[in-house]
Amino acid sequence: MGPVSRWAVNRPWQAIIAWIVLLVAVGVGVATHAGQYNDSFSLPNTGSTKAQELLVQNFGDTTNNASVQVLFTSGNKLLADPAEKTAVEQMTKQIEAIGSVASVQSPYDYANPLDALGLGLTNVTGTIGKINVQFKVPDAEVPKADAQALIAAVEQLNNQGLFTAGATGNVIASASSEPPISEIVGILAAIIIMLIMFGAIVAAGLPLLTALIGLGVGLSLLAISANFVDTASFAPSLATMIGLGVGFDYSLFLLNRYRQAILDGVEHKEAALIAVGTAGRAIVFAALTVIIALSGLFVLGLSFLNGLAVGAAVTVIAVMITAVTLLPAMISLLGPKVFAGKMPWARKPPKADRGRRFRSYAVFIENKRWLVTIVALIFMGILAAPASSLREGFPDAGANPQGDTQRIAYDLTSTAFGSGANGPFIVVAQMPDAADLPKVQALAKDIANAPGVSIASPVTAGSKLISADGKTVLITVVSTSGPQDAATTALLNTLRDQTIPQALNGTGISAYVGGATATAADFSTVLREKLPSFLLIVVVLGFLVLMVLFRSLLVPLTAVLTSLLSYGAALGVSVFVFQWGNFSSVFGIAEAGPILPFLPVMLFAILFGLSMDYQVFIVSRMQEEWEHHQDNRLAVRVGLGSSGQVVVAAALIMFCVFISFVFQSNTTIKLFGLSLAVAIALDAFVVRLALVPALMTMFGKANWYVPGWLGKILPKVSVEGPPSTPPTGGPTPEEPAKSSV
Repeated sequence: MGPVSRWAVNRPWQAIIAWIVLLVAVGVGVATHAGQYNDSFSLPNTGSTKAQELLVQNFGDTTNNASVQVLFTSGNKLLADPAEKTAVEQMTKQIEAIGSVASVQSPYDYANPLDALGLGLTNVTGTIGKINVQFKVPDAEVPKADAQALIAAVEQLNNQGLFTAGATGNVIASASSEPPISEIVGILAAIIIMLIMFGAIVAAGLPLLTALIGLGVGLSLLAISANFVDTASFAPSLATMIGLGVGFDYSLFLLNRYRQAILDGVEHKEAALIAVGTAGRAIVFAALTVIIALSGLFVLGLSFLNGLAVGAAVTVIAVMITAVTLLPAMISLLGPKVFAGKMPWARKPPKADRGRRFRSYAVFIENKRWLVTIVALIFMGILAAPASSLREGFPDAGANPQGDTQRIAYDLTSTAFGSGANGPFIVVAQMPDAADLPKVQALAKDIANAPGVSIASPVTAGSKLISADGKTVLITVVSTSGPQDAATTALLNTLRDQTIPQALNGTGISAYVGGATATAADFSTVLREKLPSFLLIVVVLGFLVLMVLFRSLLVPLTAVLTSLLSYGAALGVSVFVFQWGNFSSVFGIAEAGPILPFLPVMLFAILFGLSMDYQVFIVSRMQEEWEHHQDNRLAVRVGLGSSGQVVVAAALIMFCVFISFVFQSNTTIKLFGLSLAVAIALDAFVVRLALVPALMTMFGKANWYVPGWLGKILPKVSVEGPPSTPPTGGPTPEEPAKSSV
């Protein structure tokens, strides 16, 4: 990117016009070729996938079509009450009129709603009803407007005052939207931090402008990429979280480097060239580490995660390119006006000893290196401890806030049919011959008698739950516990390992357990098995890249191993809050439950890339000083003292962006927001700014050792540009440097 960045500085109007053309092209592209987001995923060689395949093969593609359940009650009134019937039938007609709806099954299809008891459309007392809505197309193809029309019809009934009504289903979750309050809060926090740091309105606004433009391009490319890669519906929110964080960081690093050059007396255009030649290189390299970490997700072989990786990666690339092209162009164009609109605290001339506090802090770390190391390791170990009890699973609507339409439906389902009805198992039995039906009937009875089973649908000849050829049978199994409960996972294991094998031994009949709850359990198992290889690949790749950059063995080893500390601590805090339920009211968590199965891999991929950003920005300055003076303690002191302030500001901005997403209602985004906010805070303030400098001080010259044979074959790469003599006023062994990157 070096030549392109220099072109942007020397030809700013050309660069800006090029960006305008790009924005128009991307806007047209997303308007005409935006793909559909899709929350479905496949898990090869698992029981739940086999069950779904048999469903499609024997009961038609309609089994893949979207469905919604509407639950309603008016307290203790019977469903047969004429006033209730009239109101609900009016809602039903509204739902039937929605274009993508194929059919609606209601308890009022019968003269007496209690006649629908056997179909699960009413509870035994006849006070709670359920309406099954079947769509013509899969979840991803249901127009959002249709889903919102269904929600509006349900809420209209709910708002009448006599009824409590809610709706649940994947299309309901995808259609739910909320104002971008989180993004606004994160942006405001970033502006305040940059105003404090730069003390100028224009300087604080430039990173905001470039980050938002880069984010817009990244999200547009994400929407287009959804045509080619399965992309989850929450991918844009996750990409926004990451894009805003790194976008502000990258722009902050480059603008801060520009300011340092200006304060050193360099002319503004030359200062811009220095910034893109130093901080600009670091930004490109930092973005590369994020992309490498995200690319490791492809090793897992799950299309669901591939979409998340692609979405986050294209957003990081977009904000990185914006930071090293558009921002330098605007800096070059504005010149001295970059720092216009000075705040009161910035109107005085800068002190000659800027960075003094961080230099003093660096000396403290050097003098107390053993104490800092021990305290940091104990602290991170304590935070990581809860991770040992990690239980994985997908949160359901029971974790949604009170009053949410999905939460209402969840609670009514639990009241009417038991907690397990919110996530039933579907057992699909395949027989060699239709004459084997009695053996499957016996299986259904054995399942019904298994501990932890509330209901197992009976198998009767001629039932719609038997395929046309009579060889495939469906058995719906409702557990006594909720989908998120550990007891439900235990029941799944019992069915698969004991009940079904024992009942079918020697019969030649195959049976597979499917359904959303079983799929979630299989997802957790697959990821748990692949997590070690994923971590190994990402860590090894990160080590090799850092080894090339720093021409060292110990520096990259320290970097990657300490990132595991941050990862473990962040995971532990996530378990402490979301799984154990501590401080749940503070973060708006309605109900504690298991941790998302893909959080551990996504958290590590994102954290590893971002933590290496800070490692590069701090240690590259140490490396520069080492090459000048061959004094390790001075190098560590200078690197920490000169880069500490900008790393603190960058980490604070990223923390504010991430933590603001905790207050969204979406449980997935809430979990990622807290996990990433904690991870960044711990990695920046405990690991990169304390533990790593303390360790590097202890290691001494060994930090920079590389075997001779290896040094000959390693390419020479420098984040800060080719080695040179220190600039005028540069560091001496007695005085640390004052530049910040």
